[in-house]
Amino acid sequence: MSSCRSCNLRQVVVIICILITSVLLGLCFWRLVITLQRATVTYPSTSLDFCKNGGTWEKDGCVCPEQWKGWRCTIAGFPKATRFCNMTVYGDIILENASKVNCDQNLEMLAAQVENITENSLEISSEALLLTSDASILTAQDISFAAIVVQQIFNASRNAVPEAKKIAVATVSQLLDAEESVFQHAGSFGSLTTELENYSLSLMNDSLFYPNIAIQSVAPAAEDTPQPVTVLFSVQRGANDILDSQQTYIEINEELKPEDKTELQILINTTQSTNGKFGFVLYQNNKFFQSKTFTIRSNFSQRVVSCKFSDGGANHLMEVPDVSVEMIFKPKYDESQFQLHSYACVFWNTTKDDWDTYGCKKKPHNDSQFLGCQCNHTTSFAVLMSFDNNYSYPESLDSISKIGCGLSVAALALTIMFQIVTRKFRKTSVTWVFVSLCTSMLIFNILFLFGIENSNKNSNSTVISEDDNVIPQHDFNPSENHACTVMTALLHYFLLATLTWTGLNAVQLYFLLLRAMRPLPPRFTLFLSLIGWGIPGLIVLLTVGIIIPIKGALGYRQEIICWLAVPEDGNYLESPLLWSFILPAVIILIANAVVLILITVKVLWGRNENLQSTKKSSVTKKILSMLSIAVVFGLTWILGYLMLIDDDNVKILFSFLFCIFNTSQGLQIFILYTLRTKVFRNKVSDIFKSMSSTIGNIKMPSLKVISLHSQVYEMIRSLPHRIERFSLLEKSPTIEETFLSESD
Repeated sequence: MSSCRSCNLRQVVVIICILITSVLLGLCFWRLVITLQRATVTYPSTSLDFCKNGGTWEKDGCVCPEQWKGWRCTIAGFPKATRFCNMTVYGDIILENASKVNCDQNLEMLAAQVENITENSLEISSEALLLTSDASILTAQDISFAAIVVQQIFNASRNAVPEAKKIAVATVSQLLDAEESVFQHAGSFGSLTTELENYSLSLMNDSLFYPNIAIQSVAPAAEDTPQPVTVLFSVQRGANDILDSQQTYIEINEELKPEDKTELQILINTTQSTNGKFGFVLYQNNKFFQSKTFTIRSNFSQRVVSCKFSDGGANHLMEVPDVSVEMIFKPKYDESQFQLHSYACVFWNTTKDDWDTYGCKKKPHNDSQFLGCQCNHTTSFAVLMSFDNNYSYPESLDSISKIGCGLSVAALALTIMFQIVTRKFRKTSVTWVFVSLCTSMLIFNILFLFGIENSNKNSNSTVISEDDNVIPQHDFNPSENHACTVMTALLHYFLLATLTWTGLNAVQLYFLLLRAMRPLPPRFTLFLSLIGWGIPGLIVLLTVGIIIPIKGALGYRQEIICWLAVPEDGNYLESPLLWSFILPAVIILIANAVVLILITVKVLWGRNENLQSTKKSSVTKKILSMLSIAVVFGLTWILGYLMLIDDDNVKILFSFLFCIFNTSQGLQIFILYTLRTKVFRNKVSDIFKSMSSTIGNIKMPSLKVISLHSQVYEMIRSLPHRIERFSLLEKSPTIEETFLSESD
């Protein structure tokens, strides 16, 4: 009866272990598959007529003709007709007549008709507006042809009708919706921006507003005796990034007066008497201003404002001696992720076709939120800003990591010394593999403690010089840190080595426990050493050699911490994190889990006729044995895959568990494989005996101290007897000598 109950309990425990392991591995695979699927696009199986309107099926989906788009080429690429909406003086919105599109027309053909703009300006401008209505499909060539068309419409010598020019402004707004990469190959837009500035002077107190461009003009009332005048152009920050009439306004004879919602203000001062006109053009982004000296690496949107002054008929010169311009800009960026590193006050030099600082300087404003500039001429202005990462670490996880790793470093150092010094007393053959695991884990923990954080974190304070007006090279300027790249490679190597040695421990236990009657393969230790230290090095060398020449250092590591880069676009298939760490770790953990199940079923919970302890003690020891093997097999790393779950609360929970269990893995090994062994307990007991005899020869000032020391000594002396019942295995004397725990 007792044997039957023991058998049933053994089967229940085995089944529970298998179920738990299967569920955890299943969740890991499920999350990994979901993550990989996000990086790919799956298409259904198609028949011959799946792609419509002349589209052809290829491996990535339907390839549509120019005039069609969509998954199956069923959406018209260009509208067949359009109609504008307008507003009456009473605020009523009315729809104008519909205009049909010439489907045989394209932007290249339209650009060839610029000589006919004088006669057909309205028709050509309308066609250009319709052909640029979908900015997502515009190519660099399309944008170049469209720029030629609208530039000629704004050219005063072409005598285009005013309505055609207003439609051309709408076309410009649509062009600014195209991708940044397209503009980089579309050529120069200096002539177009110059014509827009000149056009702004002709509006005569009128204004035009479109999502990506706003044009306003003001002509102060003429005086019998002309007086100096100041004109203030202000832009307020709106609820979205669309420009409208509620965001911009012009005031006469005012000073700079920024408010909380002010994004930029530009003040034109005429130091001499004038009856001139002032025109302003505000661009939503800087896509028309493709610089060769200022490289854009991020998606920061930097607005450009152009101001033009005409003194009543004089040529529109860039530099007017009696005009000065003051500007203030309020940077727009995510302060939780970035911080301003430097900025430059610049204008667009049409001769150089690039940004220039000539005649401009920084002028600090009283409000530190704003960046101040001053220039002695009127043209297109901007503030070119360079940003750094704003490092931010969750303090709770950071503290747990430091405490856990610090304890693990001390515990692993003691474990390594104990394993080496007491090897002859323990008479075991598994010291090399176990010491290699502890060594790689010790080095990783030390590197993690002192090198995981980017050293730029402590030196990256915002110090903005107000004197040097130097154009930065990039809008996002992460400091070069070769030490962080080297640290990433070292962390990558030693963590892979640690996981590899956990797998090799599993292999050795398999041979020692499950194939105990067979001899070990020849040169087994040498073979394991080549794998444990060589394979991780090969993986790291291949990863560094392939990724860094193609994507640079930040393609291999992160900027925030010195660890493998995580893809921002979710494309894990091209990430070094997947191929050089996640997949090897998955393979090792699966193999370790399989070996753990085999050992649990065949050794720990197998029938043991020589077992002398009680039933309750036997179950306790077997559970501790399973825990000991799971720790040295590194199975707590499975929690890392559960951190991929989308739910934030669940992710935080597993983040804390992962951090606690894995940073303290070295401490767990010390407790289970060193502190609990008879040899270690005897050594500690001998040390306390030696200390007791030494202290006994010293005259103590108080009996209370002697009594306290005696109590401590008695407690330590009795420690081996109290924890003797926690021995791991009693399968047989042979297994007890060779099992990694070396317990009792």
